[in-house]
Amino acid sequence: MRVISYNLRKNRASGELVALAERYTPNILCLQECNTIDLPAEVGNLHLADSTRRNRLGLAIYYRKDRFTAVKTETFALKKSLHDRLAAPAHERLIATRLIDNVAHREFVVGSFHAAPLTALNSLRRNQIHSAHEELSILGPGLPTLMVGDYNYPIFQGKLGNKVNQTGYDLTLSDTRTYTRYKFFRGHFDLATSMGLTISNVETLPQGTSDHMPILVTATYESRTDSAHRPTESESVSAEGLDFTI
Repeated sequence: MRVISYNLRKNRASGELVALAERYTPNILCLQECNTIDLPAEVGNLHLADSTRRNRLGLAIYYRKDRFTAVKTETFALKKSLHDRLAAPAHERLIATRLIDNVAHREFVVGSFHAAPLTALNSLRRNQIHSAHEELSILGPGLPTLMVGDYNYPIFQGKLGNKVNQTGYDLTLSDTRTYTRYKFFRGHFDLATSMGLTISNVETLPQGTSDHMPILVTATYESRTDSAHRPTESESVSAEGLDFTI
């Protein structure tokens, strides 16, 4: 399974989506900061499952109809930061779709997530991530689950990884940093958290017109007997998620 996640930077990179779909042939495409009013029903061979409705910075999920059948899509509002209350950029910070994989004959849940910006505390983003995981578990109880997106969590990712592991999820970083807009803060902003899946690779794709680089997640289903396995200490996430440039 190949999943691309891309923060479009207020829809500026929307013109790159067809080329991304053709070059990397993802099965699923998860978007953040898109203009949902202008979203096409199809991006290459990917079909729009649904998008948020009340967001200035919208979220959306596309999937291949020849591989998956969409069962249900829901959007979720998470705990608000002060920035959310003042600027109102995003009422809903998670959209998720429950899919039937017609090739593997499995069901699973995929979510596109956009955490509060860096003006908020990491503790609030951890709360949002935890709440998002709970909502995904309600949408697909016991199903393999993948949540990708802009986590806005470039430092202290070791602590985040530990918190995520405690709830049964794994945190996976991409091979290189994904965000370069700020001179002093360049790190892994775009992440993947998963349950019941083996993430074999998270590749940072070349930068386009967005300040975020797309990530390409390659995942396989765990066997049902392996799904209870938790990462060993050697598999835990490193805190080296941020580069400082002075």
